[in-house]
Amino acid sequence: MNTIKNQEFGGERPLYASHDLRLENVTIHVGESSIKESTNIEAEQCRFEGKYVFWETYGFRVKDCFFADTARSSLWYSADCQIRNCRVEAPKMFRRMKGIDIQDTVFTDGQEMLWDCSDVRLRNVQISNCDYLFMHTDNVRIEDYRQDGNYAFQYSHNVEIHNAVLNSKDAFWEAENVTLVDCEVNGEYLGWYAKNMKLVRCHLTGEQLLCYVDGLTLEDCTFGEDANLLFEYSTVSGTIKGDVTSIKNPSAGNLTIIDGKCKEYIIDDNQKAPRNFHFTEK
Repeated sequence: MNTIKNQEFGGERPLYASHDLRLENVTIHVGESSIKESTNIEAEQCRFEGKYVFWETYGFRVKDCFFADTARSSLWYSADCQIRNCRVEAPKMFRRMKGIDIQDTVFTDGQEMLWDCSDVRLRNVQISNCDYLFMHTDNVRIEDYRQDGNYAFQYSHNVEIHNAVLNSKDAFWEAENVTLVDCEVNGEYLGWYAKNMKLVRCHLTGEQLLCYVDGLTLEDCTFGEDANLLFEYSTVSGTIKGDVTSIKNPSAGNLTIIDGKCKEYIIDDNQKAPRNFHFTEK
């Protein structure tokens, strides 16, 4: 493997079509496609200022690096990507990629990030300002995570998240096969039109949560006082701990409320009645 140390590059495609290359303390100034169409690349303690850095790049490792806000759209159409201990201030990262492993990294502008990707793993990651995150992205595993931004995980499949805080309005719309464990989710209209959604020991806040869900399972979840009008036209089963402000027009299922009660159970006269829904309070 060839090594480049302590150098600066700029302009158009300065390291285009590189193979078996290690970069140490290298700065890529404003320009385009600096490492496009490359394979087996390692970058450590580097600074990226130009856009479209790792396009159509296969097999690359990025550690202790910085992506400036001008480095937008730096990782697209690539595969087998590992990110470690980086700071990323650029938006629109990761499009149409497969095999993404990110750990100990902060993203300060996650707008429209991680679209049309698959086989994604995140550990100890924070993403801010991240509207429309994880759109059409499948096979996702996340641990020790925080995000602040709306419309996350729309149309995604096979998503598993542990020990996370998600501040996101309209999260998981039309998502399928979603599991959340030990998570806090804050935002309105969570999980609308989702299929096969399981929440374990989660705390949820926001209005009109978990409506139109086909196959919702709850295990010892809690709801904030603002979590109202739950489960409309959803099939829901499992257990809730503590009080629930209101449940409206559920379709089917069997729900147990432990050490609490449903303060208001609403069946609208102008809505179709539940097919087969029951709940008990213990």
